[in-house]
Amino acid sequence: MTADAESVLDGLDPEQRQIAEHLRGPISVLAGAGTGKTRAITHRIAYGVRSGVYAPDRVLAVTFTRKAAGELQGRLRALGADGVRAQTFHGAALAQLGHFWPEVVGGAAPQILSGKVAALSQVVEASGMRLGGEALRDLAAEIEWRKTSMLSLDRYEERIAERPIPTGLTAEQLLELHGKYAALLEERRQIDFEDVLVLLTGMLESEPRVALQVRERYRFFTVDEYQDISPLQHALLNVWLGDRDDLCVVGDASQTIYSFAGASSSYLLRFGIEHPNARQVKLERNYRSVEPIVRMANRLMRDRPGALTLTAMRDTRTAAGAAPETGQAAAHAAPTFEWFASEGDEAQAVASSIAAAIQAGTPASDIAVLYRTNAQSARFEEALRQRGVGVRVHGAQRFFERADVRQAVMLIRGEAKVAHDRPLFQIVSDALRAGGWSTRPPEGAAQRDKWEALSSLLSLVDEMPPGSGIREFSEELLARQRTQHEPTVDAVTLSAVHAAKGLEWSLVHVAGLSEGQFPIVHAVDEASIDEERRLAYVAFTRARDLLRLSGVAGGARAHRQPSRFIGESGLA
Repeated sequence: MTADAESVLDGLDPEQRQIAEHLRGPISVLAGAGTGKTRAITHRIAYGVRSGVYAPDRVLAVTFTRKAAGELQGRLRALGADGVRAQTFHGAALAQLGHFWPEVVGGAAPQILSGKVAALSQVVEASGMRLGGEALRDLAAEIEWRKTSMLSLDRYEERIAERPIPTGLTAEQLLELHGKYAALLEERRQIDFEDVLVLLTGMLESEPRVALQVRERYRFFTVDEYQDISPLQHALLNVWLGDRDDLCVVGDASQTIYSFAGASSSYLLRFGIEHPNARQVKLERNYRSVEPIVRMANRLMRDRPGALTLTAMRDTRTAAGAAPETGQAAAHAAPTFEWFASEGDEAQAVASSIAAAIQAGTPASDIAVLYRTNAQSARFEEALRQRGVGVRVHGAQRFFERADVRQAVMLIRGEAKVAHDRPLFQIVSDALRAGGWSTRPPEGAAQRDKWEALSSLLSLVDEMPPGSGIREFSEELLARQRTQHEPTVDAVTLSAVHAAKGLEWSLVHVAGLSEGQFPIVHAVDEASIDEERRLAYVAFTRARDLLRLSGVAGGARAHRQPSRFIGESGLA
């Protein structure tokens, strides 16, 4: 083994190193929150490439969001594993379907439906029914669940009695709308996102020559967030693999938060049964959060199926905001819970806390406010903007789709076509000035958003290797644009917990921890409460140094009580 390959293993802990060195055959990694799973799998892939075991173009790393895929791609490039593909299930499937459709079926592949709700609205209206926006979204989610669960309409009819019925519909009407939605797509020659996986899986199963080409292309597979895999994704993965078993899966049963969309942690927990010769490695050393946060997370998930017991590897005394010389470190780092009379009071208190943290030196980009539903974001956004704090609503418009960012990238691309003898920082800053950027932040909120976005592009210059020029920087921007690998914007992040999966911040406020809000009001049975608990676990473990929780007594319709998860975590 070359010294170059061995150097990839430097700095890995013993368990991470075990994972990185296991290059052939099946392996499952049970990885708790903050235990360095992404580090382990990227170093494993890089080690395989550098040691010559993997041809980079035969490796496929699969995850669930474009942002996560972009992060994987960026880390792999930095480790010298260029050529390895990191994609979402849908991204990989769509590329393969588009490539093989003309050969197998003829003509171009069907057009992808941009969203189900508009099409379902037409179906409902044509059927003489009336549904509100929320019921239409519930109907769309139910269709997604049926398809990801690989249920035909006949099999779905057999199980419909155990499924939630969207408000305003009977079981018979629900089944009828499923059928009419499918007929509408067929009439329009359109498919939805689930159909992409359905059609590709069927094509690979029925066309051996196509399956052979895909298996020749990809030999080594890594699947991240395996606890969130659905039956449909599992079926596609199996036809990708064929009779091979070079598969690494990584996940945490405590972070299964997409059961409503058909995901099941059973594939992760039963991996050894499906692959009897598989190796299993547990990652339980938490490098993200200080010990009081880890202790609280362990209490919340104690005795739950598949839960790992995390061990904090960070010293509380090093936490942001701690005062090691005065013996107050533990008090600073301990999670807190506050109870407010109204949602407005909560928003103002959270905004004041954040403004004070920024004043004390915590970067705005290292602070987040998390909540159960997107509808809760507006009051926090307003309260923060009143204090002059920049805000980024996660899950809103993608960074590289902003008009000002697109213009800036075009200007930088233009500079790359011209010979320069000036430093890279000066070239990029001059290009951004041509797009309206200045060295001083503006006063207005809208202009401040633009300034922060362009400033984040400039900050990427510092991340370039020494000696890089404008052409290399331009190519880096294009690579980030393709993979949605966003730079860090100097603003507080507002996000629903589902969208915050895989992210972390120094200071995290989790708001709305009231019964009926979190857990959400329609979580009434044990399974749905368990899902809400796992969601709370995800929220709490996003924090590195400080975790502040809050809830509201005064609801619009009822007087609420503190969330049961506060008591289960030992804070009540």
